[in-house]
Amino acid sequence: MASKSKLMAIIGDEDTCTGFLLGGVGEQNKKGQVNFKVCGKETAPDEIATSLKEFINRKDIAIILITQTYAELVRDQIDAHTEIIPAILEIPSKENPYDASKDSLLKRAKGLFGGED
Repeated sequence: MASKSKLMAIIGDEDTCTGFLLGGVGEQNKKGQVNFKVCGKETAPDEIATSLKEFINRKDIAIILITQTYAELVRDQIDAHTEIIPAILEIPSKENPYDASKDSLLKRAKGLFGGED
């Protein structure tokens, strides 16, 4: 039985998305859907939430990378996502370093394994 490959999706600033796209992560399916969302200062939280929801519901996406800056704008939606696939991973951006204390996945893991808060 042949297994179908899964994609990685990216939600982030232009530099972050461009880096991943140059690395070959970008994809456009037959429906014209892409697996990335380029965000900027003018991007509304609702627009980010819509993209995240679309990526979560796509069967061809296994991992969603989101820069922590934009993850903060849709924190409730990320915290509510409990499925293993797609995994939502928060990453740093060029402008903002990664802050482990804000990462939903790490908080959940610490809760499961009894880690310190």
